[in-house]
Amino acid sequence: MNDSAQTETEQSGPSSSFSDLGLAEPVLKALKDVGYETPSAIQAATIPALLEGRDVVGLAQTGTGKTAAFALPILSRLDRAQTTPQALVLAPTRELALQVCEAFESYAAHLRGVHVLPIYGGQAYGVQLSALRRGVHIVVGTPGRIMDHLEKGTLDLTELKYLVLDEADEMLKMGFAEDVETILADTPDSKQVALFSATMPAQIRRISQKYLHDPQEITVKTTTTTSANTTQRYLMVSYPQKVDALTRILEVENFEAMIVFVRTKNETETLAEKLRARGYSAAAISGDVAQAQRERTVGQLKSGKLDILVATDVAARGLDVDRITHVVNYDLPIDTESYVHRIGRTGRAGRSGDAISFVTPRERRMLTSIEKATRQPLTQMQLPTAEDVNATRLTRFDDQITAALEQSDRIARFRDIIGHYVSHHDVPEADVAAALAVVAQGETPLLLDPNDERPVRLERDRPARDRDDSGRPERRPRPGGSRATYRIEVGRRQKVEPRQIVGALANEGGLSREDFGAIDIRPDFSLVELPADMPGDVLDRLKGTRIGGKLIEIAPDRGPRRRTEGARKPRH
Repeated sequence: MNDSAQTETEQSGPSSSFSDLGLAEPVLKALKDVGYETPSAIQAATIPALLEGRDVVGLAQTGTGKTAAFALPILSRLDRAQTTPQALVLAPTRELALQVCEAFESYAAHLRGVHVLPIYGGQAYGVQLSALRRGVHIVVGTPGRIMDHLEKGTLDLTELKYLVLDEADEMLKMGFAEDVETILADTPDSKQVALFSATMPAQIRRISQKYLHDPQEITVKTTTTTSANTTQRYLMVSYPQKVDALTRILEVENFEAMIVFVRTKNETETLAEKLRARGYSAAAISGDVAQAQRERTVGQLKSGKLDILVATDVAARGLDVDRITHVVNYDLPIDTESYVHRIGRTGRAGRSGDAISFVTPRERRMLTSIEKATRQPLTQMQLPTAEDVNATRLTRFDDQITAALEQSDRIARFRDIIGHYVSHHDVPEADVAAALAVVAQGETPLLLDPNDERPVRLERDRPARDRDDSGRPERRPRPGGSRATYRIEVGRRQKVEPRQIVGALANEGGLSREDFGAIDIRPDFSLVELPADMPGDVLDRLKGTRIGGKLIEIAPDRGPRRRTEGARKPRH
């Protein structure tokens, strides 16, 4: 790729606007709706090249705005009359595939009739087949499941115009190199290809030289963009534990005003209502809120009538309120740029601020990307305990008593009332004071009972969207339980490595790393320890998995136990 054009740009961002890049008007309108004003460095450099029809190799970290960099030009050039897929985006994981689909749908809000379909392991084939029969414009999928559809003849890519390899280095690490090359070779030569990767190993360099035509290489150098005045922390928390975790943080943090960021507009009002039910002054704003109501809510935040604002990224853009001392990422953003925008709502103009991010086990990778992009490590914090909350409540109670004692006129009037009660009922004054505290407190106990605390469990974290077609939560094996040995028909002759096995099985079966035990790679097959109670539907999905282009044909190991004292130890 020595003769290709190369561009280096800084992630801090150019001063141009999206309207200068040549995007279609409906796409620009959607960008305005979501609150995007200026393109990131990767977007400003990539979008014009893709609109011109050039192949592109983009070297940029996760979270630099790559999705919009390829989605916006694809949507601007889409032929909505064509019902066979025009664009294919390959992603290493189903989580990323779903995020890319959501982005496409958001940017296509003003393009009527655009259909985007995610295709990934773990989802029933029926849903995908019926959508393909109806006709789709854009397919976003993982390589293994895309290969399955191509072999079954259920995915027609003969009229494909655009192909995107997103996070190409991650796809290679997970063992999808052969699948990716097969897909590239079996699609029209005339297609436009965009390849995005955080690194450029030799294998990706070779793929770009073989399958891309005179690509423009764009490299984005990230720079630190977060305020040094903002303390950045994170809390490992399971998905259903978030509300309780937020409530405890509100109890122990000394905040004046706070923005709590969630990912969807529906969640803003849901969470705000839960906070109001717990006695907090909270309100919600999203992109759907009328401007007059938004101004009224922001005015209440500024004046102190409101303490907590639950918002989406769109609604909070441009928000500048001096009282905001804390930002909480209740849902972690899908890119690092959004993270920088969010925490920029605090720690402004020399003031100090605090940013706290909730990170579920599945989001550890995004946390690493944030730290790399901002070049600032986030400090892990622990969930406040009942003792922490009780200490804060007692301090607050003491402060209220102190403040009341300073109101000498009112104290004098009540002193006479208390003296009258003591003299007529022969009760010590301390008991009367305690009784008045009970009256003031109401039914809610002042202190939490430490014995009521439940242990924190993060292994079973499961976002609400991971459900089967019936709407029920998808059944998954339990990590840490008893294990069984399974045989897969790939081994050293196929140059397979443990990481490829873990990546492929985790992606297709929805497994986590905790589900894997020992992995013993033999010349023609491999033995993998997986949960003994693995549901049948998970095993069925895994049977269609490919590693290095070969079906693994997974099945319980029925052969003799050939491991002996002197045998090579299995690799983990």
